[in-house]
Amino acid sequence: MTPRLDFTSEAFFRDPPKAIATLRMSGPVVATRFPLVGDVWITTTHDATAEVLKDSTTFTLRKEDGDVAGLRWWMPRYVKTIANNMLTMDEPDHTRLRSIVDEAFRRRAIVAMEPRIRAIADDLADELFANGSPADLVERYARILPLSVISELLGLPLADRPRFIAWANTMSSLTNVLSFFRLVFAFRKMRAYLERQLQIARVQGGEGLIAELVQVEREGGQITPDEMVSMVFLLLAAGSETTTHLISGSVYELLRNPGLRDWLEQDWSRVGLAVEEFLRFVSPVQFSKPRYVRRDVELEGVQLKKGDRVMVMLAAANVDPAMHDRPESLDLERKPNRHMSFGTGIHFCLGHQLARIEEACALEALFVRWPRLGLAVDPSRVHWRKRPGLRAIEKLPVTADGGERRQTSSEVEPLLAS
Repeated sequence: MTPRLDFTSEAFFRDPPKAIATLRMSGPVVATRFPLVGDVWITTTHDATAEVLKDSTTFTLRKEDGDVAGLRWWMPRYVKTIANNMLTMDEPDHTRLRSIVDEAFRRRAIVAMEPRIRAIADDLADELFANGSPADLVERYARILPLSVISELLGLPLADRPRFIAWANTMSSLTNVLSFFRLVFAFRKMRAYLERQLQIARVQGGEGLIAELVQVEREGGQITPDEMVSMVFLLLAAGSETTTHLISGSVYELLRNPGLRDWLEQDWSRVGLAVEEFLRFVSPVQFSKPRYVRRDVELEGVQLKKGDRVMVMLAAANVDPAMHDRPESLDLERKPNRHMSFGTGIHFCLGHQLARIEEACALEALFVRWPRLGLAVDPSRVHWRKRPGLRAIEKLPVTADGGERRQTSSEVEPLLAS
């Protein structure tokens, strides 16, 4: 019998490898019930995960009627419109849309952005304790950096950053049906805002990907107005939310593992190696979108029926002992490191280069600027949001002089409660 596992519990988020190891004992593919999604099969091994992601003919993101596999009948129409993006599309629509923005995310283009990303990180590190100590690293650093970068890439006004942060906080708070309907209102506002920005670009032109999308539209490119809104929404949300939690999760691990921190600070040329291990170990994106099984099929010895739904568990693939020695351990020198944090197959993450550079810049800028940075609370008081599928630290109180003292409870309590 498959053990019942609460994918939103504190115990699960605090130690995913332990819970996943128990789940894997039931098989490489197990039946469960997932919040908001319902009954679904999930993969627990690297091989099962890779097979589902690579076989986009058998495991599709759309039902036979064309609806997105993960959407429920009671979800409003404009939510379905936003969900109708390249991340939830099969071929040929996926390639049609991805090709429009692919050039902007190629390695050469992203590497050229690195000096600007580092400058943003340096500025944010300088301002981390501008409002006093302790500071919430999630709110004041990890969230703002990727949002600032993707906003510039899209060509969105810097002055609108506070509203992006508010929307991002709402999305991170998705835990159940009630919070989903709160999120619906944010979706409505976000869609209206993006439609206005696209219309401004149509009239005034501009710089960034939004202006480029408008140019594609003007030249008769194969993209509809709704697809343009969904594209910008996807890039803004996916281009910031997951990197936020990668950064905060990595900082948390370094602050509670002084030996690993010392190893990294001795030579920052090692940061690329460390980033790959943080991607594997922190694994902020824990699950893929639900996929629809198009035919009866055997997956790693488990029989799935046509019409079933399956979600790959990226976090499980990342701690599969068949692929990684001591997968439950954080090893910044791990080689090779064949993690699945960016997926595989046709939906391999478009922004993988951007996420890697943002993470590297964020870590180096932070620890160079604040060499005595420390947790302001005991690690046991750090908590994760109850968002299924996303491993996201809620608040990470830090102090500039963590090597000298621990903040008193009277200093930290207002931050944790805010």
